[in-house]
Parts: sequence; C-alpha cells; structure tokens
Amino acid sequence: MASLKIFREPVYRIIDPMTRALIRWRIHPNTISTVGFLSTVGAGFLYHLDHVRWAGLLILVGGVLDIFDGRVARESGLASAFGSFYDSTMDRLSEIVVFLGLLSLYNQYGAELADVWMIYVIFLAMGGSLMVSYTRSRAEALGLDCSVGLMQRAERVVLLGGGSLFFGLMWDGLILKVILVILAVTSILTAFQRMIWVYRNSGDGSEPPSPPSQTVHQTEKLK
Repeated sequence: MASLKIFREPVYRIIDPMTRALIRWRIHPNTISTVGFLSTVGAGFLYHLDHVRWAGLLILVGGVLDIFDGRVARESGLASAFGSFYDSTMDRLSEIVVFLGLLSLYNQYGAELADVWMIYVIFLAMGGSLMVSYTRSRAEALGLDCSVGLMQRAERVVLLGGGSLFFGLMWDGLILKVILVILAVTSILTAFQRMIWVYRNSGDGSEPPSPPSQTVHQTEKLK
C-alpha cells in the first residue's frame, strides 16, 4: 500500500487546533502517550472478547493520540529524551498487547474453523512490526534517518484498526485473516527494506558514522 506520509501535512492542519487546546490545558505529552497505550490495551482486551469492531476503533484512537503526543511535546517545548524513549516504549508494548489479543481471539474463535495457522501468522506480524521499529532505532543510533518502508507504524494502525472497525468478523473473519497476512508479509519485507537502505547509506561499512549531536525530541512516529 502507498505510504501515508502524503497525508501528514493535511492531517496536521486538521488537528492543530486540538493540539493548541491540549497545550493550553497543560496536558503533558507523556500523559497523552499513557492514554494512547491504555486505549490499545483496551483494544487487545476487546479482541479477546471477540469485539473486533470496537477493538479496531480503539486502535485508531490510540494512533491519533500517538500523533498528538509528539505534536504537543514539540510545540509546547516539553520534548525530552525520556519523553521520546517513553513514547516509543509504549508504542512497542501497545503492539504486543494488540497481537496478544488477536492470538486470544483465534485461540477461541479459530479453533472450530481449523484456523490454527493464523496463530503463526499473528506471531510473524508481531515480530515483523517490532523489527520494523527496531531497524529504524538502530539506524538512528548510527546517525541515519531510516524512515523508509512499505508498512510503517501509521500504515499498520490504519490497516489493522480500520479493517477491524469496518469489517469485523464478516465472511467468517476472512477480511481480518487477509489483513493479518498482509501485515505479516509487508512488515517483514519493510524490515529487510530498511536493512538494505542502511547498507546502501552507511558508507563502506568500515566505521559506523557518528550519531548527530542534536537535541533529542519526541516526534510523530511513522515507523
């Protein structure tokens, strides 16, 4: 699927009034990160209860809050190294919780449909999603902004959240299965894509480049 980066500026223009309101209300960006994490924890629990559409809605809410925390941090001057670390850590935990919820869904729902293979697909999707973020993190440690890739965080949130919200378990869960297979394949491909990108942009490989000496800030992650 096409990268969602082309929608970033239009989305920012839409959400900027709310961003300014959050700053006026003195809502700390770490608080927004925490609420976003709790939203995705709720999504994982709703997958466990077979409430797929509501789970999709909470995934999308968490994704929106993930945009707000970075915007508020940067525009309020509250960006910090810990804030960036905390936000990224919560994002990884969120993905793990969501996929655990999906595992629970198929542990119950899929048993009678002989869909045990979906458990392996979910493990691959979770591993691929975490590797996409890990490869970017390691690249940034080398001073490289590796934001390339087919299935970054925004795409994963929209695909899984939107697909779950609009289709639920329609057609015996066929749409959700297809979405999870797409996530598994494209996230793994994205991790390899980033590995190739880093190889091509890291010089001759004899010495790793020094990371840039700049202030660490909390950003909107399209990982």
